[in-house]
Amino acid sequence: MLQRLTKVSKPTQFLISIALVILAAAGCYLASAYIDYKVVAFILLLTVSLIAIVFDIIPVLVAATLSALIWNFFFIEPKYTVHIGSAEDGLLFLMYFVIALINAVFTNRVRRIEKQVREKEEKENIVRLYNTLLNSLSHELKTPIATIVGATDNLLSGTSKLSEENKKELVEGISIAALRLNQQVENLLSMSRLESGFIQPRKDWTDINELVYDVVHRLEQPLKNHKLHISIDEKLPFYKLD
Repeated sequence: MLQRLTKVSKPTQFLISIALVILAAAGCYLASAYIDYKVVAFILLLTVSLIAIVFDIIPVLVAATLSALIWNFFFIEPKYTVHIGSAEDGLLFLMYFVIALINAVFTNRVRRIEKQVREKEEKENIVRLYNTLLNSLSHELKTPIATIVGATDNLLSGTSKLSEENKKELVEGISIAALRLNQQVENLLSMSRLESGFIQPRKDWTDINELVYDVVHRLEQPLKNHKLHISIDEKLPFYKLD
């Protein structure tokens, strides 16, 4: 909710800020017979502080100024005039105005600092994720490349010493490694396209059982030396995914 409010346009921020101050002042005015005008000042300051948590500095300063003027006009004696009856109330009004402005600026600055820290942490997390992915992919790419290079060297250097069965095994190894390498390259391209928004997920109702067994079938060769046990709840519902 707060994130949505921070993204609204400047004119909308002005309108919402003014409306909140007026609503708070109206509520205080209706209850003016029961609350002191000094309590009203605290309520209006709280309203300005809440506005400062969400909106930019200019709408907040406007809200702070408006709240001071409303407090003076409707709550400080003599009411319904900008004139202030006593020096004490005049000093109180001046203090309110200064505190409202300082509070608005300070709260807004704290919010900006928190936003900068949050953005920095997000960038660090992204960099960490990229490093993890690159390390993983580099390992995944090195393995099939090493297989292809080794098998090719054996075929080129030891043709006379290799039996037909050995040659067949080396060629099969090259084929499997090439397919694996091609899959990794496709994964990289897919990641890049997804990140750039070039392709969008197309969600459809999917049977998880079917999806799991399809993946196992695709990994049949890498898993041939591993014992795999699959246990899926039969009552598992369909999920909408790509």
